[in-house]
Amino acid sequence: MRVLVVEDEKKTASFVRKALEGEGFAVDVCHRGDEALVAAGAAPFDGIVLDIMLPGRDGLSVLRQLRERKNTTPVLLLSARGEVNERVEGLNAGADDYLPKPFSVKELFARIRALLRRPKQTIMNKVEVGDIVIWIQRRKVYQKDQEVKLTLKEYELLEYLVLHPNEVINREAIVDKVWDMNFNSFSNVIDVHVANVRKKLQTPDSKMRIETVRGIGYRLHI
Repeated sequence: MRVLVVEDEKKTASFVRKALEGEGFAVDVCHRGDEALVAAGAAPFDGIVLDIMLPGRDGLSVLRQLRERKNTTPVLLLSARGEVNERVEGLNAGADDYLPKPFSVKELFARIRALLRRPKQTIMNKVEVGDIVIWIQRRKVYQKDQEVKLTLKEYELLEYLVLHPNEVINREAIVDKVWDMNFNSFSNVIDVHVANVRKKLQTPDSKMRIETVRGIGYRLHI
């Protein structure tokens, strides 16, 4: 198994490298984000250990670039800060797991092995619906090359419908994927969000239509 370690602290990088090599991994090391992008594009890796705080280009930027290039290599993020918002941002950017510093070697091994056991998946990064383009990893929506500003829930609702085109999606499924189990599916909040998405994206010449299926839910026609 070949692993790319991207860590600007040379002592930490050397420690991780020696530990992984002791477990039989082949290890390449980079100390800068821009170097990591070059290395990841030049050779196939089974996994990437990626620090967030890097010179030149930070780890989240590297991660987003990898996913935009359809590089599906499993990525384990490292960070000394360990803040919840940072973890969420990293996972939304396409990370497979997150390990805060300081960490134990045993946990590092366990997390890397767990990533390498997972079946490889193709990341759907870009979805086009007529004149609408949705960048999944970046959570950005464009219409005729102009960015459309959606709230978080509006975006999540749109993404869920777009990834299930021409299917009737019931309200319970929308609640489960977009809201949470404590949300009242009989309230009009879902209807309001659907109306807002329609207002922002449905134009007379748009191919996308969000149909209300009375008594059940919604269907996105493309």
